[in-house]
Amino acid sequence: MLKYIVKRLFLLLPVLFGVTVMVFIVMHLFTTDPAEIILGQHATIEQMAELREELGFNRPLHEQYFEFLTGAIKGDFGNSLITKTPVVEEIGQRLPATLELALAGLLFATILGVTMGVISAIKQNSIFDYVSMVISLAGVSMPIFWLGLIFIVIFSLKLGVLPVAGRIQMGYEPTNITGLYLIDSLLTGDMVAFKSALEHIILPAVALGMYSAALIARMTRSTMLEVLGQDFIRTARAKGLFERIVIGIHGLRNALIPIVTVIGLQLGTLLGGAVLTETVFSWPGVGSYTVNSILKSDFTVVQGSVVYLAVIFVLVNLVVDILYAFLDPRIKYD
Repeated sequence: MLKYIVKRLFLLLPVLFGVTVMVFIVMHLFTTDPAEIILGQHATIEQMAELREELGFNRPLHEQYFEFLTGAIKGDFGNSLITKTPVVEEIGQRLPATLELALAGLLFATILGVTMGVISAIKQNSIFDYVSMVISLAGVSMPIFWLGLIFIVIFSLKLGVLPVAGRIQMGYEPTNITGLYLIDSLLTGDMVAFKSALEHIILPAVALGMYSAALIARMTRSTMLEVLGQDFIRTARAKGLFERIVIGIHGLRNALIPIVTVIGLQLGTLLGGAVLTETVFSWPGVGSYTVNSILKSDFTVVQGSVVYLAVIFVLVNLVVDILYAFLDPRIKYD
């Protein structure tokens, strides 16, 4: 197992290298000159040339990329062009908010998707099956930003039951332990902060997780239908086992590998989708920070944010691969 993990880590290096190349090229060749953004439209040509010289943007691209790659290997992405603060520090302050939102969305998607998929497989061709598949189709089809706006109009503006935006009510922030407000508030016993954080995360988490829930439901249904048609399921029923044992232990467990694969991949999708969700709900995470940095052509922030999220994504995929061996003892890694 250890040999396999080391091998996979080495195979991840070309992926991360490709990510650094792509984000560097896009930011330097297809975005506005940051000197124009920083100095404004009334700046003279001489002033912009002086700023480019100061920032090092007048050097050849390969030299700039080598400096960026060298710093990224050391975990240093430089300073923000706008705020002048270290990018690592800026991302570190906002990353817990993004992770909390993505994990909440994944939890919602997993519970809803697996439940709908299992019930649809058990009650194949029933009314519930048809309705759940229609809901899944709608979940896949609806854009995250549109669904988020609909939620805000209905639950915040019309009904007034949930907050419009933000992560927690101002002044209610719990003591910082993990950076995740829901966990920190529970660890410190601050139920007022927990209630406020929970109310603020419901709408963005549901909006973010709806697409993933639909995919998980469809995968769970198809996999469960295949497993429930196997001989060992008929044997288990012939032995007189309770149906919940047949479905839960013999059926769902043997269907878990493709389901876990989809769930693991969806975490990466949720991290990417958090960019839109955080923007719609004014969630103070890496996604909204990256969008603002793109609008300001803040190269260093965008490059650092993309690399951070890429590292998380590839590590999640590695963890999913390792989980296969625990879900199915027949799987062996060389």
